[in-house]
Amino acid sequence: MAQKLYFVAGEHSGDTRGAELMESLRAVRPDWQFYGLGGPKMRELAGSGLVDWVADAAVVGFWEVLKRYSWFKGRFDATRREIEQLRPDAVIFVDYPGFNLRLARSLHEGLLPARLINYISPQVWAWNRGRIHRMADWIDLMLCLFPFEEEMFESAGLPTVCIGHPIVDELEAGRIEGRREENLVGLFPGSREREVSRHFPTMLEVAAQLHEKFPDWRFEVSAASQLLEDQMRAIVRDHPAQQLPLVIVQGRSHELMQRAWSGVVTSGTATLEASYYGLPYCLVYKVAWPTYLVGRVLVDIEHLGIANILAGREIVHEFIQHEANVENISSFLESVMTDELRRAELVRNLLDAAAKLGGGGAAEVAAQAIVDLLEGQSDGD
Repeated sequence: MAQKLYFVAGEHSGDTRGAELMESLRAVRPDWQFYGLGGPKMRELAGSGLVDWVADAAVVGFWEVLKRYSWFKGRFDATRREIEQLRPDAVIFVDYPGFNLRLARSLHEGLLPARLINYISPQVWAWNRGRIHRMADWIDLMLCLFPFEEEMFESAGLPTVCIGHPIVDELEAGRIEGRREENLVGLFPGSREREVSRHFPTMLEVAAQLHEKFPDWRFEVSAASQLLEDQMRAIVRDHPAQQLPLVIVQGRSHELMQRAWSGVVTSGTATLEASYYGLPYCLVYKVAWPTYLVGRVLVDIEHLGIANILAGREIVHEFIQHEANVENISSFLESVMTDELRRAELVRNLLDAAAKLGGGGAAEVAAQAIVDLLEGQSDGD
């Protein structure tokens, strides 16, 4: 019997992951029907039963969400009513925890007879571990990315399958041939304007200082978009040392991570990518001081970088806030660029940590877990 699945994804990354899952489900159960909220990729696969709302829903930051509270409240209530009327066999929450966890709880309390599945587990282990036991009451299946998450959710009584990280397939496809360039430093200042404005000037100062001591070193900067490339070039124009051997390249971050001898990477997905490719790097991150102070109170983790979390110890230097300065970053780069033993140890530790991301095919593993849950339910009826 054909199953009806209702998806909820609220960001562009969730749209990508949701579309991958839809494709994998359709490969094994072509008659299943898809509905819900997502983005253009999911809409293309699901058809008119799915609404593309990510342009409005992908809001970052507590204050931004608060300013649009009435809009989100309206969408929340409308989504819950639609699900109750559709009566799908399962609701699949794709990341987007602020909205999706509340919706899962509301549907559970409303005694909706659908299976509730969370695809890409929320990082409650970082900011609200006490919530895990409550989530075990709402969620029927958790599909998580990391082995330590599986242990954590399972111990709370929440059925969990570790699918590995979906990005592995993309990173494998992006592998290039060739050797690393021993005098090349890769700089990754972030994928948002605010990140670039906070990190790139410091990286530029680092390059200028190291260039004086090591004039044969070259620096390459990864720009995630034309907008960010223009922003970086404007910063370079205002810098007194404009004649640096520095190149800004757009849209080739994975290639740079495999060519550079070492790097400086802004906290985020790029650190996971750099770890996977074995780029010896340090992590940097600076935010507004009020945001940093609030984060210190709310976030309960020893390390920020995913490589360190996977390793269970600090293998990557993390320079956060005031520690993300020219002296610390320059010292790190000089050490890794010139000390082959230290560099080799860091590479080895990064690759060991990255191995915990899985061997690829995360969407296929997730799809099979969903099929097993739903058809197991049907068989028992």
